[in-house]
This record gives sequence, structure tokens and C-alpha cells, in this order.
Amino acid sequence: MARFPKLSRFLPILVVLGIVSLVVASIHLPVSGPAKSREVGATPDALRATVERVNAHFASRWSAEQLPPADRASDLQVLRRLSLALHGTIPSLEEIREFEADRREDRLEHWTRRLLADPRFPDYFAERLARSYVGKEDGQFIIFRRDRFVEWLSGHLKQSTPYDRMVRDMIADTGLMTGKPAVNFITAAFANDEIDENKLAGKTVRAFLGQRIDCAQCHDHPFDHWKQHEFEGLAAFYGQARQTIVGLEDKTQVDGKPVEYVVEDRKTQEQRVVQPAVPVHPEWMPSSGSRRQQLAAWITHPENRQFERAIANRTWALLFGRAYLEPVDDLRDAPPLSAPPDLLDILGRDFREHGCDLRRLIQVIAASTPFRLSSEWDESRLVPVGESAETALQRIQQEWGVFPLIRLRPEQVIGSLLQSSSIQTIDQNSHFFVRAKKFFQQGDFVQEYGDLGENELQDRGGTIPQRLLLMNGNLAAEAMEAKVLSASKRIAMRASTNEKVIEAAYLVCLTRRPTPAESAWFVQELDDSGDQFGKQRAVEDLLWSLMNSIEYSWNH
Repeated sequence: MARFPKLSRFLPILVVLGIVSLVVASIHLPVSGPAKSREVGATPDALRATVERVNAHFASRWSAEQLPPADRASDLQVLRRLSLALHGTIPSLEEIREFEADRREDRLEHWTRRLLADPRFPDYFAERLARSYVGKEDGQFIIFRRDRFVEWLSGHLKQSTPYDRMVRDMIADTGLMTGKPAVNFITAAFANDEIDENKLAGKTVRAFLGQRIDCAQCHDHPFDHWKQHEFEGLAAFYGQARQTIVGLEDKTQVDGKPVEYVVEDRKTQEQRVVQPAVPVHPEWMPSSGSRRQQLAAWITHPENRQFERAIANRTWALLFGRAYLEPVDDLRDAPPLSAPPDLLDILGRDFREHGCDLRRLIQVIAASTPFRLSSEWDESRLVPVGESAETALQRIQQEWGVFPLIRLRPEQVIGSLLQSSSIQTIDQNSHFFVRAKKFFQQGDFVQEYGDLGENELQDRGGTIPQRLLLMNGNLAAEAMEAKVLSASKRIAMRASTNEKVIEAAYLVCLTRRPTPAESAWFVQELDDSGDQFGKQRAVEDLLWSLMNSIEYSWNH
């Protein structure tokens, strides 16, 4: 600027004018997105045979139980479910307008592929999966970096890396937790200056086989076939894992002595060496490689149906909010191959046959009839003679004949709050300060709202503090303010009639249009609001009311 000294005096003014120009332009940005967006995953035709098998499975069950399923949900309602499950937020008004302009009969299949192509999917889904692998706590920073692990997982989801390969890396990789983030699965179990083999054995079976064997650490399982010696044999696969200055390694010898997994007998106090051993099908385990590599190969072996059934059940849970078989990490052994395939076998086999593709698994579930059913039911249709309405409701819920009503997780609540404050899609075309606000505020809100951590799929009720946080919290209040880029401001300024104002508000918050009665009531409120300033305040109140409605906090 030395060559133009006079111009330098006007630089602050030029910067301010530039910012103002961007802000003014943003007010008039179109609501619709690009005409064509990227899609990834299998085409609808490639999924059709598997989806039909899933649907036939449920149709047979409903017929046998004499339970007609609920009606089909609206496409907008299904879009909301998809957005919450895959992005952790409700769809924006921008996305809704574009979705409704899509006239294809199979638009939901195409929009599932579009949501899977969005960068929000790998980031959000990685966080959901990571909780079952490494929990939610940050742990010991110098040997464990949860953020690096989630980034690694997100990167592989973005690249559609086969799931079995990711699992093998988590179990068997070596190196520094920063350069080889997969090893954070192991270093998350670092405590008292050493690797906790018992914790890893229990975590491995829960996360990747969907079974709980933890109590077999001390005694034979009282309700299942797991024996203590089987738990010890699995823990022994981690007995040579060591954290060194160069990162995680497998040590066969230290100071010339062999490294073995040693346990102490609780009664005699004597120590004994335990050799690695798997509880079933030792032929699945290769004879070469490190012990962890052998275990990883056994866990992910193509004939280990428990592996594919576990991820099918967990993915079902992440889309529906409730596992197909509960608890999500306490499955029974896979039924014999001679038995008719159940849902998890249908999903699991397709998953295996198509390269352990998580995106395809999500697509199949999202295209199935149960995912697209309404959460409402006609009681008179479902109650056979002599059966109470309560009993019929319990049966139809157990048989997945109605979409389950599930309370939103904390991160879905804040994601929806922030999205409702904008008519544009946040994190895709949003302004920098909006993205920054989300980053800094999300952690605090999730903690205050109540985070169940890795147990997030358990049933939970609402709390008074949660309602107070939504009603009186700063984040919810700020989201509704009629500021330059806010949804309330833009709706109040741009909607041509009060009926359009109310319609836009309902779409922004609830992804549906108001009923005639709702519209008539709020139209009267807006008609009485007075000047433009009063109208803006009325729109703020309308959005605040919708955000604090019971409907807003539930997936349905």
C-alpha cells in the first residue's frame, strides 16, 4: 500500500462495504440449490432384489401375526428421517424446495444417494460409529487422540473403504496414534501405563461381533455359553501389544525373554501363561502374522456371520434410533445355516456379497418398507377381536409395523436448532461465522442436554433441564432472532402472504406443512402483529414455539 498512500485511508471503508455487499446479497440468495447434485452408492435398480427380500420378510411376519402395518409416511417425513440419521440435522428449506421439485418416482432412493455423497455424512456417521469403538471421552492425550480416530474413520467412510478392512486396521495396525489413527482403538484401552487386554477383549467382541462377554473375565457367563478360558484366550491376542516411543508395536521379546499374556489365579494367586485362542472355528484364523493380525482375520472372516450381523444390527439402530435386536451389543449366536434367514442374515449376506459396503447397507435399510412407514396407526385396524389396544400396539412395534417414535439425540437437537435458524443448508453453502458458531457451541450444548456416550442407543426419557435449555437457553433464543441472515428475518421479509410465512416456518422447523387449523390460528396472530417490526417479532415467536414443540424433539 506504500505506492498508494491515499488509498490506504479508505481500505477499512472498502472492507466494510464489501462485507455489507455480501450480507445484502445473501438475503436474496435463491432458496433452491443446484439443478443436479452428486450421488454415490448403488443405483436403485441394483438394490431392488435385496430390498424386495427384506420387504417380503416383513410382509410374511405381519401376515402371520395378523397385524396390518401402518400407512406409508409422506416423502417429506422420510426425508427428515434420512437427514437426521445421516447428517444429524433436519433438512433445510433449501433442500426441501429442491426435493419437492424432484418429480422422479424413486426420488427418495436418489436423495439417499445424494445425502451419502454430502460431506456431512462421513463426519456425522463417523462420530456415531466411533462411540462404539473408542467411547466419547478424550482419554490420555499423549497416547490417544480421539479426534484423529474420528477423522480417520470419516475419511474412510468418504472413500467407501470396505468395512472389514477398517476393522482389521483398528485391531491390528501399528504406529503412532497421530500418523496411524486406527491404533487409537487399542490405545484407548491404555491405563496404568500399559494396555488393558481385558478391556480390549470385551470391546472387540461388543463392537465387532455385537456380543457381551465381559462378565466371563472373572467367571463363566451365567446366562450364555461364554467361558472364562474363552475370554482369556481372546485377551491373549493383545498380550504382545506395547506402547513405545515409536508408537504401538507388537513385541514378541523384551530383554531376550518371550512376551506372553499372563493372568493371576484369583484363588491361588499363582500366575499362568495364556495362549491366544478363539472360541469357535479356529480354522478361520491364519497361521502367519502377528497375534492381532490373526485375531483381525478371524473377526472379519467371510464365514463369520456374527461380524456382518453385528454391523447390520448397529446400522439399523442408527437409522431407526432402535436396534432390530436389542441391546445392540448383546446378540445371540447366529442361527444355523439350515434355518430360514432372518433380517440380519438377509442384510448381512448382501453386505458381504458387495464388499462390506456400509453405504449400500444404509441404502437397503432406507429403501425398506419399515423405514418408510408412518409413526401413526389406526387402532381399529390393528386390534383383533379379544385383544386390547395396548397389547396390539406392543406387538406392532415389536414387529416393526410402525416407525418407532425415538427422542432425538443431543447432537441431533443442536444440529436441528442451528439448521432451523437458516433457510440455507448449513455446512454446505453457509457463511463462515455460522459454521464457527456450530463448532464452538455444539460441545457445551450436548453436555448440558445430556449425552449418554456410547450407550446412546438405550431408551431414555426427556428431562426438565432439557426442556428448560430449549425454552430459555441462549442458543435457542439466538437462533430465532430476526437478524440479517436468520430464517425468521428472511421469511418475514420474503414471504408474499401470512399463509406463506406460516408454511415456511413449519417447513423450516418440522419439515411439514401446517394443518388448516394450525395455519388459521397463526394467520390471525400475524394479522394482528402490526407493522414490519411487529411481524418480525411474531415470526420469531412462531419459530420459537415450533422449536419447543414436542414434535420437534422426536424422530417420527
